[in-house]
Amino acid sequence: MSKKMKLLFVANRVPYPPFRGDKLKIFNLGKQLQNQHEIHLIAIAETAADLEYRAELEKVFHKVTFLQIPKWKSFFNVIFGILCSKPLQVAYFKSRKFNSLLHQQIATENYDAIHVQHLRMAQFFSKANKSRVILDLPDAFSLYWKRRSENATSLWKRKFANFEYQRLLKFEKITLPNFPLNLVCSKEDCNYLIDNTQANIQVLPNGVDIDTFGPKAEVSIEDSRILFTGNMDYEPNVDAVVYFVEEIFPEILKEIPNAIFVIAGQRPVNKVKNLAANNIFITGFVQDISVEYAKSNVVVAPLRFGAGTQNKVLEAMAVGVPVVCTEIGFKGLEIHSGEGAILAKTKADFIAEVVRLLREKEYRNSVSLNGRNVIVNNFSWQAIAQKLSNYFLEITK
Repeated sequence: MSKKMKLLFVANRVPYPPFRGDKLKIFNLGKQLQNQHEIHLIAIAETAADLEYRAELEKVFHKVTFLQIPKWKSFFNVIFGILCSKPLQVAYFKSRKFNSLLHQQIATENYDAIHVQHLRMAQFFSKANKSRVILDLPDAFSLYWKRRSENATSLWKRKFANFEYQRLLKFEKITLPNFPLNLVCSKEDCNYLIDNTQANIQVLPNGVDIDTFGPKAEVSIEDSRILFTGNMDYEPNVDAVVYFVEEIFPEILKEIPNAIFVIAGQRPVNKVKNLAANNIFITGFVQDISVEYAKSNVVVAPLRFGAGTQNKVLEAMAVGVPVVCTEIGFKGLEIHSGEGAILAKTKADFIAEVVRLLREKEYRNSVSLNGRNVIVNNFSWQAIAQKLSNYFLEITK
């Protein structure tokens, strides 16, 4: 039995509701560790609505502290940030008030260790004693912006992405070596950051709630249903669905004329909404995304840029739905192709694999079973939270 510690989680967003991304990770780590350790949360609230989630988060965290930073102030930070050398992602979250509140709490609470979520929040520890602080990065942020620059559809977007990439790379090189331990969610990102920063980088994967995301016998699978999920105002997701609809789905329809494509995710931008057609459906926000997975034959992740491990892939595998991925969606998983997710290196491969999965039930079932086993053994939140607990013990020895 590991010793009970007093821990502080420092989050760049209020981690509720825990639907996607970084909110999902912090909430589930807290939920798994709450009985093992005393956990406090301090987070930046972007809207007044965020403040209303205190009661829900107090069910998980022993103490919850919010500071609301109005969006207009963050936008001013970005404008002034252009004149300095910090990444705009970091400038957006700059706050003297939050810095003061954070360090006042650290001084009075005597924490055994501190978990800092995201590169954006590292700025609040520039002058602090970092000997017991873990910086948990969702991914290698500079790698994400590098790929965004390389896949930009216009000269302006390419120049802006490259501008941010250069700043992030410099910031990572200066910042990461100052922390005793930095975490990323995939081996690919880990190797990239080690090469570029010479810092101590380890892997803490994204996870899945294997109870919520599990096989659902009560849900009927819809014939030839292809699904994509994710926040639909997030640029890599927008690019992925546009690419799929314009270049891949028409070829699938030649082989499977009754195929339908469902795009399920909150905040769809007009570029996504405009894709709607007789056989293409845009759901917007979905209360229970696990049902959308369960109704589908195949999940697709045709991502052309991004970094880290994709939650959409892990969740689909947990429900028992095979996923066809590009290298961006697949690399961070550290699995073999066919173990729930299939790697398609070319557009022709992507089309062929989706068609085969739609046609061959036995093949689909085999990939599905492999995927569920991989998730249960390697990506449950319980296993990942225990790994984080071990990292805390490591830095507090």
